[in-house]
Amino acid sequence: MDIRNTTDRDPLFDALRAEVGRLDAPRGVEKELLQAFAKLHPPKRRWYHRLAVRPAALAGGVVAGALVLAFAVRAPHPVEDGRAGALVALDGNGVFIALDSAERIAAEPAPRMVATDVPRTSLAALGVPLTPENAGDSVRAEMLVAADGQPLALRLSAIQ
Repeated sequence: MDIRNTTDRDPLFDALRAEVGRLDAPRGVEKELLQAFAKLHPPKRRWYHRLAVRPAALAGGVVAGALVLAFAVRAPHPVEDGRAGALVALDGNGVFIALDSAERIAAEPAPRMVATDVPRTSLAALGVPLTPENAGDSVRAEMLVAADGQPLALRLSAIQ
């Protein structure tokens, strides 16, 4: 409802409006009133604001650092002869993938290294990408072979 365009206004209210319009508060009164109101009624903080950010961040950093240090320092479990047994071992030329148990590989007295071409289809189970276009191709690999001819570990030399 727009009261400015009405013709039946009360003259006393018009006089009151005119007087209030002429009033002018001194400078800084509004600012002081707002500050006093803010002191009396502080803003409500949410539960997550109550959490101390710096101590929580510091504690998180310490925990993360401790976990990284614990996993970096932790030694692998040794096999019977004192060496660390692993299913994947890194050589100077790449990664060996164990085809037999670590105990069997460690127990082999004189394993041989044999270079061979392996069909790509037989390596699909190891994660080598296989598409219909390259299904007939072969992959150059080096195999660690036991004295009885049983393959112990495999290293892919070149995937084309």
